Amino acid sequence: MSTSKGKKGATISPMMTTLAAYLAAAPRKALPAEVVEKTKHHLLDTLAAMVSGSKLLPGERAIGFVQPLGGTPEATVIGTRIVTTAINAALANGMLGHADETDDSHAPSLTHPGCGVVPAALAIGERNRASGRALLRAIAAGYDLSSRLTLSLDAYQFREDGHSTHSFGPMFGAAAAAGSLLGFNPRQTRHLLSYTAQQASGVSCWMRDPDHVEKAFDFGGMPARNGVYAALMVDSGMTGVEDVFSGERNFFVAYGRKPKPATLVRRLGRTYEIMNTNIKRWSVGSPIQAPLDSLLALIGKHGVRAADVERIEVKVARQGANTVDNRDMPDICLQHLVAVMLLDGTVTFVSTHDVPRMRDPKVLALRKKVTLIGDAALTRAMPSRQGIVTLTLKDGRRLTHHTKAVRGTAQNPMSRAEVDAKCFDLLAPITGKARARRLCDTVWTIDRLDNVRRLRPLLQGG
Repeated sequence: MSTSKGKKGATISPMMTTLAAYLAAAPRKALPAEVVEKTKHHLLDTLAAMVSGSKLLPGERAIGFVQPLGGTPEATVIGTRIVTTAINAALANGMLGHADETDDSHAPSLTHPGCGVVPAALAIGERNRASGRALLRAIAAGYDLSSRLTLSLDAYQFREDGHSTHSFGPMFGAAAAAGSLLGFNPRQTRHLLSYTAQQASGVSCWMRDPDHVEKAFDFGGMPARNGVYAALMVDSGMTGVEDVFSGERNFFVAYGRKPKPATLVRRLGRTYEIMNTNIKRWSVGSPIQAPLDSLLALIGKHGVRAADVERIEVKVARQGANTVDNRDMPDICLQHLVAVMLLDGTVTFVSTHDVPRMRDPKVLALRKKVTLIGDAALTRAMPSRQGIVTLTLKDGRRLTHHTKAVRGTAQNPMSRAEVDAKCFDLLAPITGKARARRLCDTVWTIDRLDNVRRLRPLLQGG
């Protein structure tokens, strides 16, 4: 495949030609039925995360930030009556989407695509009165680029260098989704990618954020806002570099230690990365998903109660252990959630966000029995987030369960009914049961919706 020439003789690589053509054609290309279904799962899951996130601290801060900004009424800030610019809405809704540990994740690329891609697509979809079918196609295209971008940089190495994979990939995914809904041609798409590259940023010190506020911006708000910003700049007529991914001083020269640019187009149109993206069964940090699955399996199989337990050993990958070890927030504190599940028999959104319960004497007593181990073998198994739980009971028995494929992952996906139940549980306390049911039902049939703005009454606050 030979290089081509853009305007004024600019060289365009075969990879960029393929990528830009694919993204430009996405609005007109029908998705396979299974991809349509999976995209609905992730759309509903992210909307539910945004609605529930509107009542959490990062969401409240985001809403408070955009409320006085005003601007052309183009898109809704979810959970409110604010209708503001698409850029402002994307920023706020992105932060709402990752206000908590509820949103989806793409394990191999170390990204949370939904909280960046969906708010961007929704903002431009509202602004341009796009159809539900167009929204689904844009989201699927966004997930394709989001994951491939950090994979092309070697996600784990990129993180080791201090960069935030969770910011880079979703930023490009948000831009791709926005450009799709704006109907960009290949040249506009190339310029879109260049404007996005100029904004791409993120430092992985978000791990030290004690309140999840900056983390919500880094994962969702910034990627969604920057993607929409880049798209609207190009839509206004701004031109840019024809191929930011190749040539002198390109994106990969700046960021890749040993980049593989061909990953950006590998199996495009054949492997839809949304199919490889995980939905969380539990509204908690990703490293805690497998231990909770294992603990629930032991409780169900052996009828274990908290009073029966002498010791609890939990093994996860080392990075995960560092992230969730005795944290101050209940939904990312492994020891706390293990204790809650043993006491309650399960965990819910309410129980995983009950901060006062972190001081409950019964919970604290059980937490002391939990030993968390960063295991070398489970570290080597990454990006598969596995977990091993061993219970030593007071009668001397040792019970062990190894979760190799967490429920909700691509290897063990949740059914439509399970996704619906999770999302209804997140939505109903905020919107009321009737409106939560209507929103779920509308998303399941969104490919028949003629105008995305019809979602507004179901997403706005009272």
